[in-house]
Amino acid sequence: MTSIVQQAAAHWRFVSPLLHAPESESDYDALVEALDELLTLIGDDEEHPLASLASHMGDLIEAYDDSHHPMPEVSGAEMLRHLMQWHGLDQSSLPEVGTQSVISEILAGKRRLNVRQIKALTARFGLPADLFLD
Repeated sequence: MTSIVQQAAAHWRFVSPLLHAPESESDYDALVEALDELLTLIGDDEEHPLASLASHMGDLIEAYDDSHHPMPEVSGAEMLRHLMQWHGLDQSSLPEVGTQSVISEILAGKRRLNVRQIKALTARFGLPADLFLD
C-alpha cells in the first residue's frame, strides 16, 4: 500500500463525512457547520490545500438545498416588496429606482422593473440581477 493510501485509510473515518451528500437534516447541519469551520481556516486563500474540499462540500450543500429547500419563484416586484419590508423602507426611500408613484406602480404589478432600476437595486442591496427579473 502506498503512503498516501495508508494516510487516507488512517484518517478516512474523519474525512469521509465531509465527502458524502447529506441524507438528513442533521447530516446537512453537520456538513454546514464543518464547512463554516473550514472556511474560517481557509479564509480568502483560494490556493489553500483544503480549498477544493471546501468547494466540494459547498456543492454537496447546494445540491441538498436545491432538492430539499427549493427557492420559490417570485416576481421582481415581490422581491422589491420583501426587501423594502426587510429593510424598513417606504416608497420614497428608493429614489434611485424612481418616484414614489413609479414604485407604487411596480409593486401593484402595473409596471415592470427596467434595466436601470434593476441595476440600481443590485447595487443598493448587493444581490444578483436575476432576483428582480420576471
